Amino acid sequence: MIKIIKGNIVFTPTPDKFTVLPHGHILVSDGKVKGVYQELPREYRNLAITDYGDRLIIPGMNDLHCHASQFKHVGMAMDKELIPWLENYTFPEEAKFQDTKYAEKIYQNFIKEIWKQGTTRIVVFATVHKESTMRLLDMFINSGLGAYVGKVNMDNNCPDYIRENSADSLKDTEDIIIKYQNKSPLVKPIITPRFAPSCSEWLLAELGKLGQKFGIPVQSHLSENKNEVKWVQKLFPDADYYGDVYRQYDLFGATPTLMAHCSLSSEEEMKLMKENNVLAVHCPTSNLNVGSGLMPIRRFMDRGIKLGLGSDLSGGHLPSLMKVMVYAIQTSKIFWANSEKQMDFLTNSEAFFIATKGGGSFFGKVGSFEAGYDFDALIIDDEELNYLDYTLEERLERFIYLGDDRHILHRYVSGNLIKKPDF
Repeated sequence: MIKIIKGNIVFTPTPDKFTVLPHGHILVSDGKVKGVYQELPREYRNLAITDYGDRLIIPGMNDLHCHASQFKHVGMAMDKELIPWLENYTFPEEAKFQDTKYAEKIYQNFIKEIWKQGTTRIVVFATVHKESTMRLLDMFINSGLGAYVGKVNMDNNCPDYIRENSADSLKDTEDIIIKYQNKSPLVKPIITPRFAPSCSEWLLAELGKLGQKFGIPVQSHLSENKNEVKWVQKLFPDADYYGDVYRQYDLFGATPTLMAHCSLSSEEEMKLMKENNVLAVHCPTSNLNVGSGLMPIRRFMDRGIKLGLGSDLSGGHLPSLMKVMVYAIQTSKIFWANSEKQMDFLTNSEAFFIATKGGGSFFGKVGSFEAGYDFDALIIDDEELNYLDYTLEERLERFIYLGDDRHILHRYVSGNLIKKPDF
């Protein structure tokens, strides 16, 4: 089925600049972009057009790191460092997800919120609990949004009330993979060791084997906090650095891999990320809130490492990836200022690219309006923000900094108009 969408089209095929088509047309066939045109080709002029007038049409937002189970505590305990924050707030909250009814209530509100904020695809941590994780997968399938959902693996260095039996952790993960790997084209499982210290060496090794057996991607945390990095060195003395731990167990690029934070990644670690095609997820709001330090994103860009953005709820306090974009630009300016303006800060087009096509690459051809890409899009009604004669790029920038969910008129995923989830 062919759809024609008309409006002010703005997207970033490359990081260096926006592609802008005022009152342009997007031809969508079977959920994928067939072409983008200023003037519609003659052979399509008799087809019906969905005309959004003077509104903006931009790609949907792709959030590559988020803890769905922490949604209740967004905006709380922001005066704690990482480890005390985990021990006193996060682990006790996640333990409640043994109760699937409790989990359903939190996850319903979580999915509604990310839909509201314009996130069309997301990669999430659930908890160690098999049943509530499967419920989250089912809810995402019903929502129409795209997602990777990970049952957390944690059999080491954590409170007894949330520690898993190693064999059970592995079996539960495999059961979820078998059930959901091919259940939905948009919602998939992902292998999720919480971070290297939380898993025994046996479990890390078995998860690596499981990922290769089924071709399942991997997500985890990397080099987020100074004390954490020192702890990893003590726990894994044979590893050259933090990322090398994951590499030793085939969890660092053997299948598609996301690593969140990377605030303290060494040159050797960044080199390994590049060689193994590991995608680094920048979570600026979380890094600031839990005092972990800041990711020098320009160094990753200069080394050709793939990048995405993450809201990292609830270390991060903002579910809007537009606002995460703003923080990414602002934190890059701190490095710029501290380097005596030698380390360039992010431009608007670079930040937008990372949030759309950069992050979308983890899902396939997602995050752009180039031919062959899934039509994931947001329709932005910015009339109240647009009271002067702005260019389309200026209107987009103004929406990113000043707009909110009230300005998002519609959301599309794979060509389908996605309404508010009805849970």
